[in-house]
Amino acid sequence: MSNSENPVLKVAAVQAAPVFLDRAATIQKACDLIETAGREGAQLVVFPEAFVPTYPFWAWEIPPRQNRLLSELYAAFVQQSVTVPSEDTDRLCTAAQRAAVYVAMGVSERNAEASNTSLFNTLLYIHPSGAMLGKHRKLVPTGAERLVWTGGDGSTLDAYDTSCGKIGGLICWENYMPLARYAMYAWGVQILVTPTWDEGEPWLSTLRHIAKEGRVYVISPSIAMRKDDIPDRYDFKKTYYGTADEWFKKGDSAIVNPDGHFIAGPSRLKEEILCAEIHLDQTRGSRWKLDVAGHYARPDVFQFTVNKSAHPIIEVSTDAVDDEAASATGEPFESVL
Repeated sequence: MSNSENPVLKVAAVQAAPVFLDRAATIQKACDLIETAGREGAQLVVFPEAFVPTYPFWAWEIPPRQNRLLSELYAAFVQQSVTVPSEDTDRLCTAAQRAAVYVAMGVSERNAEASNTSLFNTLLYIHPSGAMLGKHRKLVPTGAERLVWTGGDGSTLDAYDTSCGKIGGLICWENYMPLARYAMYAWGVQILVTPTWDEGEPWLSTLRHIAKEGRVYVISPSIAMRKDDIPDRYDFKKTYYGTADEWFKKGDSAIVNPDGHFIAGPSRLKEEILCAEIHLDQTRGSRWKLDVAGHYARPDVFQFTVNKSAHPIIEVSTDAVDDEAASATGEPFESVL
């Protein structure tokens, strides 16, 4: 039984391969997948980590001393990464609007507010109206990711009230950050999206643990990718992936309910859209026993603060220009000293 207070919803986790280092083609593929998921009745569609233009998996294989090769790949990665907002994000927003679905999309984002050549691992949230709800920049790139991405700040850590319930997201191993998870729980998240590159154990156990701990639905899409998805023109393919399995990235996308049970997936060795029905009342009723951000929180013992201040690299002040203009015209001005 469904009503406005306890809706039954259909959600989707997209397991697919991007078009390697081709932003325009990958966005087109994403738009087609959004349309397909919408036709299948999904109301929320979640894509893998850094789906556009691809996850930089080569950083885990190519030694840092290979500066020329890493620089060439980084230059290509920057060129094909996404500016937010831009015509590229507009295309994704239009696809969400046409399909009438919420979309959570993993992208590699340029730092357009400063040098435009550093990158963030970013999760975009898109409303069915076609508006951008917000974005989250991964707080801590993991291991070799630090050679590619810089870290975000607390200003993008957020959760969103939607007609699909309260939605929040943490990217890949951010989900191993207990306080980041707790922020999501404390903000009342009912659906936690966890786009990732990870697969296998213990990642799948982690998803089940988080769902049970937070009494939340967890939607975790990952990339499934064949060696043939890397064009032969990239020299690193033969050197570092010549002996790799056909599916060098196997997938393991899944959807988990608040009791920690898989209700879709894990899916391996194929591209597909995983769908599942979710019942938001299950995120409420089960908390009578365990509510980690409620009666289990013990604020008399533990205190927790989230710093949501932004930390821009550059700020532009016009105060000096305004003061000079006022002085030239003889008009009084208020000193900032």
